[in-house]
Formats: sequence, C-alpha cells, structure tokens
Amino acid sequence: REEDLRGVQVAITPGAPERCEKIAGFIGPFQVLAFHREFKSVLASGKNGRVLVVSSGIGGASLSIMVEELARLGIKVFLRIGTCGAIQEEILVGDLVISEGAVRMDGVSCHYAPLAYPACADFGLVQCLKRACEDLQYRYHMGITCSSATFYPGQERYDTFTGYVLRELQGSLEEWRQLRVLNYEMEVATLLTVARVFGLRAGALCGVLVNRLQEENVSPEVVEKVEVRLAQVAGRTAELILDSLRGKDDVS
Repeated sequence: REEDLRGVQVAITPGAPERCEKIAGFIGPFQVLAFHREFKSVLASGKNGRVLVVSSGIGGASLSIMVEELARLGIKVFLRIGTCGAIQEEILVGDLVISEGAVRMDGVSCHYAPLAYPACADFGLVQCLKRACEDLQYRYHMGITCSSATFYPGQERYDTFTGYVLRELQGSLEEWRQLRVLNYEMEVATLLTVARVFGLRAGALCGVLVNRLQEENVSPEVVEKVEVRLAQVAGRTAELILDSLRGKDDVS
C-alpha cells in the first residue's frame, strides 16, 4: 500500500524472495508487507530511516516491472543484490563483485533505451558498496558485469538438455573474459539502464557462487556463505546510503 512506503526512498532488490528477511535483518526490525508471485516486500527500520527489501524474481523483465511501480511510489535509490558466476581467473568463489557498468544482453533494457546507451551504476552507490565491503573485510572486485537474458545459452553453458549453443554465442564467454568483463548474471543491466532513464540512482552487488573457468557446480555451503555476506554488505550499505541522504556523509 502507498501509505506503507510514505517517506521511503531506498529499495534493496534480491532476486529470491527467501533472501528478503535475511537482508532486512541486517538493517533492523522488519515486517513483511506483501508476497505476490515473485515479489516479496519487507520493510526494515534502520537507525536513520526505513528501507524496502523487495524480491524481483529471475531476469530483467520482472525487475523492470518492479522498478516502474516502486518509482511511482517514491523510491529513488535501487540496490541490486544477487549471485553470479565469475569469468576472470583472479576472482574466487565467495568474493563480491561491485558492478560499475553492464553489458546489455539482458533483452529488456532495449525497450527503454537503444543499445548504444550505456548501463552505468551511480558513482555514489558504488562508493557505498566499496566502503561496506572494506568495513566488513570482504574481498571484492569492481568492473563490468555481463547481464544475459538466459541462464544457459546466453552464458555459454553446455550442461543443458541439448548441449548446443547457437553459433553466435559460441566463444562468447572467452570474448567477454578477454574484454575484462568480470561476471555473468541476469538483471544488473536492466536495473542500471532503467534507473538512468528514469533519473533514479542504482547500484549492484553480486556474490560469486562459481568461477566458470574452473567449475559449473555450486555447493549448498557456498550458497549459504555467499548469501550471508551479501546480506551483511547490503545492511551496511543501506546504513551508508541513509546517512548520505541525511547529509551526514558526502557519498552522493
């Protein structure tokens, strides 16, 4: 309801609904507002303000719906929290990736801006994420993320039903690696593009579940470790963002 979000400016957006409470718990006391389809909304109360944690599901299409509707309700800052596969040798499982920009293979952002339009993160949010990672002493990397519309062929996975990837996508992982892209995921480019077009602020943090150059399988223990790290960094970043909105720190 609109009255529940009056005065709330910041939204943290994981993909999975089950991650919402975990993230909210690192911000402060929280209450579940609604849960419909993939969208679960949890309102957390931090020391310097309230933060909405809302899941977006898988991929850019549902995320774009979420941004459209939350923007109308007054949300001005969006922080994407998710998992990814790394494609650079130096990035380890459990590391965090702060997206400074994204390759727009998401299949959604082209409905908001031509492909020549860059998907860029808000500089102030990048700095907040960097500081949060350093405060919590977690290894992190900053750079370009590739957002794919699909989980399997678009990220050049061959462990599929047919084992076939279209010729135009064969070798794409190595090409992005050579171009110093850090990781694959499915939503960041949509968020960064739509937010820029709307005049909003957006940033993104991904936890590395697997290094695609070494392994394709993910263990439950790694998932749990990465989800906790993401939630902790999200909570600390939310605190820094709220401080900046109150004028306590110059990170805008």
